[in-house]
Amino acid sequence: MQGGSSGIVYGGLKYQARCITDVRADAGSTTFLAGTLSLKEENEVHLIRLLPGENELVCDGLFYHPNEIWDLKSCPFDHRLFSTVYTSGEGYGASVWKIPELYGQSNSPQLEQLFMLDDHTDKIRCVLWWPLGKHDKLISIDDRNIFLWNIDPSNKSAKVISQGSADMLPNLRGGAWDPHNHNAVATITDSSLHFWDLRSMKSNAIEHAHIRDVDYNPKKQNIIATAEDEFGIRLWDLRMLKHPLKDLPGHSHWTWAVRHNPEYDELILSAGTDSAVNLWLAKVGTDDSGPESPSGSPTRQEEPLLHSYTDYEDSIYGIAWSSHDPSLFASLSYDGRVVLESVKPHLQRK
Repeated sequence: MQGGSSGIVYGGLKYQARCITDVRADAGSTTFLAGTLSLKEENEVHLIRLLPGENELVCDGLFYHPNEIWDLKSCPFDHRLFSTVYTSGEGYGASVWKIPELYGQSNSPQLEQLFMLDDHTDKIRCVLWWPLGKHDKLISIDDRNIFLWNIDPSNKSAKVISQGSADMLPNLRGGAWDPHNHNAVATITDSSLHFWDLRSMKSNAIEHAHIRDVDYNPKKQNIIATAEDEFGIRLWDLRMLKHPLKDLPGHSHWTWAVRHNPEYDELILSAGTDSAVNLWLAKVGTDDSGPESPSGSPTRQEEPLLHSYTDYEDSIYGIAWSSHDPSLFASLSYDGRVVLESVKPHLQRK
């Protein structure tokens, strides 16, 4: 089903942007962080909140950030903490920041840089927080390595406790941390999907071309989704990786991001460089525990696309479900436009 947007637009971002994240630790409201990607101007992090009972997104805080933001993640156990990956001189850096107490005032004070993740020598791609509750570990991924850090925000300290190397692999591009197992992480490269055991820092892989994103299903163990150039979106069972469980068509251009809903386990969002966000109904049950045809190839669902949000003028790299209200999601197009949408009209079909 094609359609425009009836969503709520936030127009506060002045520059191009790629990164938006749900503030999971803010249990009292629907809140997001968005970061800009300007080459020449001073970049910004915006704390964006939905006013209760009103159709309006407001800026709860605007903070200057010294560099272009390429990755942005909110801490799942403290709403005032977040991480960024950013350009730093000739290379890239990563830091954990703290939002100041008086962030609601019009001239917001500066962010506090708690610590840098500065053991990297290769290009840093992303930082991962374990998504469910308080955890004293953090993961950072660069082109060749995955680092496990022990962090202590109260003492502004971070220390590498183990490192896994991917020297024989194509460059790592990103990853996701298993919400059901804090010792398991998935990483992606241009040609493969790798699963790491953080206790041994060893990985196993499935070879597959042009994976751009990976996400674990937070409600069902062993189920992940990948966004791929050739196949669109694929669902996998980690216990049987020979064939995917399902294929979803994806986007007319690159499928850039994929996210499982935090509450409705069959709902999936995807975003692409075709300037669209797609809402999918992806049923994975006991009948989906293996290949769905004698040839071993997955079977496409009938009409898996619930809705396509197409009221955008630029590529969409950032999408985030609201953990406070799982019927809401925010999208961020490259031109800096944030839109909050509700999927409630499509839940009846689910």
